[in-house]
Amino acid sequence: MASFSTLSDLDLDRQVAALSRQLNDLKKVLARRGDAYYEDGREVASDYYSQLADRLHETLPAIRRRGRALERTARDHPATAAAVGLVVVGLLAGLLISRR
Repeated sequence: MASFSTLSDLDLDRQVAALSRQLNDLKKVLARRGDAYYEDGREVASDYYSQLADRLHETLPAIRRRGRALERTARDHPATAAAVGLVVVGLLAGLLISRR
């Protein structure tokens, strides 16, 4: 490698210009690849979303039926529902406290 004292300003300008061109070329390549990865990711996410929506659409009537049955049971047995609710709240509190 030549020492700095022997390099002329013209050589430095040429090297800087060449490096700038290479940097610009690399930026363009990265931009194209980034766009391709973004499109691929967007398509995959869209596919997952449509699959999830289809599954939910198929199971939603069953979930509603079970929810209504649970609601009827809670109305028929309010003390039991309250006790179950307190147990769930206690379990959640215990989990939160044990994580600390």
